[in-house]
Amino acid sequence: MTSLTATGTDIRYEITDVSHTFPGMEVQALKDINLSIPQGSFTSFIGPSGCGKSTLLNAMAGLLSPSHGDVSLNGRTVVEPPDEVGIMFQKATLLPWRTTLDNVLLPIELRDGPKVAATFRDKAISLLDTVGLAGFHGAYPQELSGGMAQRAAICRMLITEPEILLLDEPFGALDELTRERMDLELQRIAAARNATVVLVTHSIPEAVLLSDRIFAMTARPGRISEVIDIDLPRPRSMDTLNHPSFGNYVAKVRDALNKGHDYV
Repeated sequence: MTSLTATGTDIRYEITDVSHTFPGMEVQALKDINLSIPQGSFTSFIGPSGCGKSTLLNAMAGLLSPSHGDVSLNGRTVVEPPDEVGIMFQKATLLPWRTTLDNVLLPIELRDGPKVAATFRDKAISLLDTVGLAGFHGAYPQELSGGMAQRAAICRMLITEPEILLLDEPFGALDELTRERMDLELQRIAAARNATVVLVTHSIPEAVLLSDRIFAMTARPGRISEVIDIDLPRPRSMDTLNHPSFGNYVAKVRDALNKGHDYV
């Protein structure tokens, strides 16, 4: 069995011989996953629906214990959500009875209580202003567009200053133009914080645009079929889509996904 190890130092995540079968259903979601993810990198998992991408991300987040193997962060087995990890899913899931600002402060309030959360108010406002939500601090979720709600959800994730961002199709429900803007905003935030980012996506262009390394996965049970390193200059922008190598990387990822599976 080949171990697929990322380049670089200060390895954050180590996934070793991870397999997972959901009990009761006897559905094997993952099989023999071996990979490493270094600090400060941007990594994407891509593959057909049902291939175990989200299962793998949930194991990294401490939301699921794999049936076999080990997920470790800085040498410690992950058995619960680590403090240094922020998680974001496809839906913003803002609480409708809380303002945008109060939604951003929610993780601090749950962790440390309302009094401590109040001391983070200025920081939350600064985050909202940074992502273009100045003037919407007091708005409720139903008053926000989908893209605005996702930006608020990003601020909610960042308020605790996570070193690692685990993202499961965070912009999949947005229109293409909004999604592209959010992708570039995510890149900017991650670079400013030297954060480690792991993205689950179905979009090949999105994975190529954002990633240092892409792990292509097979159909269930999910395995790592190929690793594609993306050598494009940073910071990336919409102009990157016109880079001579961009189309070649997209074709390479598509070929990797097509091996043994009809991926659309």
